Amino acid sequence: MQEANILLVDDETSIVKMVEMVLNKEGFINIFKAYTAREALEIVQQQDIDYIVLDVMLPDLSGFDLCPKIRDISNAYILFLTAKVSDLDVLTGFAIGGDDYVTKPFNPLEIAARIKATLKRRNLPARTSFNDQVKSGNTFDYKGFVVDVDAGELLVKGKVVPCPAQAFLLLIYFCQNPNIVISKQQLLETVWGYDRFVDDNTVTVHIHKLRERIEEDPSNPKYLKTVRGLGYKLVKEKDV
Repeated sequence: MQEANILLVDDETSIVKMVEMVLNKEGFINIFKAYTAREALEIVQQQDIDYIVLDVMLPDLSGFDLCPKIRDISNAYILFLTAKVSDLDVLTGFAIGGDDYVTKPFNPLEIAARIKATLKRRNLPARTSFNDQVKSGNTFDYKGFVVDVDAGELLVKGKVVPCPAQAFLLLIYFCQNPNIVISKQQLLETVWGYDRFVDDNTVTVHIHKLRERIEEDPSNPKYLKTVRGLGYKLVKEKDV
């Protein structure tokens, strides 16, 4: 895990140095640094980057504009650093290919914790029944949509619908636990692997992304329902 290539992109050198220092203390040694969007893109083109910490406000190009360019050539996990906290800004970040976000000011240990959790989930042997089931592969047919784990595909009305990796993992977990109310904290711990420094708005945003794909009317979902004060549950077709 500590051999992963991590790219820090921020025009504030003090932030880059601070995060780099904490990551070094946590055992990460392959740290790449960029202070402009151009530098970041050049590094991604030349290196196999696993994780990118990307500031939204860069001098030459915004992180939101840079993200799609990175996505064209890399599947690296992208964590946005942003001073903006509106729902629209968050949704914009996820819609263009971001995987997570942290708002400024932040504790650099939070960045380290999120990187560790993500890399464990991606690279280490499965340690939970959830990961075991994902790796073994299944097909879940909910009539209105089908989740093909082996193919990594979401099919809605017979057509493949693109779905970001993190949202797809979340959907798999719901499919494996139909008609069960699952709290945001459970989802963060199981699907994201976070046990501290969590922001439950991360779950809210990904729920929104899933509803946009599997629901005819995302504002009035019939599959992925909110159970107020408790969490969410995925309802089987026969129970809709």
